Amino acid sequence: MRYAVLGTGVVGRTIAAKLASLGHQVTIGTRNPAATLARTEPDAMGTEPFADWHAAHPSVSLKPFAEAAASGETVVNTTAGDATLSVLNAAGSANLAGKVLIDVANPLDFSRGMPPSLNPVNTDSLAEQVQRAFPGARVVKTLNTMNCRVMVEPGRVAGEHHVFVSGDDTDAKAQVTKLLVSFGWPPSSVIDLGGIETARGAEMLLPIWLRLLGALGHTDFNFHIQGARQHVSQ
Repeated sequence: MRYAVLGTGVVGRTIAAKLASLGHQVTIGTRNPAATLARTEPDAMGTEPFADWHAAHPSVSLKPFAEAAASGETVVNTTAGDATLSVLNAAGSANLAGKVLIDVANPLDFSRGMPPSLNPVNTDSLAEQVQRAFPGARVVKTLNTMNCRVMVEPGRVAGEHHVFVSGDDTDAKAQVTKLLVSFGWPPSSVIDLGGIETARGAEMLLPIWLRLLGALGHTDFNFHIQGARQHVSQ
């Protein structure tokens, strides 16, 4: 399958590398490929320049957002939450229409410093904003409640733990569940929360996740829901 991964940060790179390792055709989207490849210094998080990563993953192509989105049968949004709508507008509604749009982003608000708050929160979610802005896309929220390495390698966390999916399109959620299973998630570990509005709950897990990170000092942890029995139908 052809995937477009929007965003060149560590989350986008990690998911793109996993998809490529599974034999998928992957294109990463960025605003300006030449500028992205020209950067020679690590970013603010210490992540290596994209050009260095790209040299180690030559099968993954790099294109502007619109070209990347047009090339993908499925689109994965890994951008920062405050940039998501701008990036998707650059990708183009016509290039998203009819496609599964996997939203991994979180609406983190750093305007008051650390730790960040959420905006929107409680009565809305980033995933709902995306679905409203691009009604032709089939938005599924998932994988936003864990570190990116755990997303694609759930065995990093010992024992049973869970990943959530939210969305209005049952077939889209089933497709995303199959992808999660290919990443190594047991079907019983995928919990369907319901419609896209349930993404509010998944996004609101981020404040406790960040505090757990501070308390534990590492990112190899996740949420286990005792008594969970349901998962997305396949």
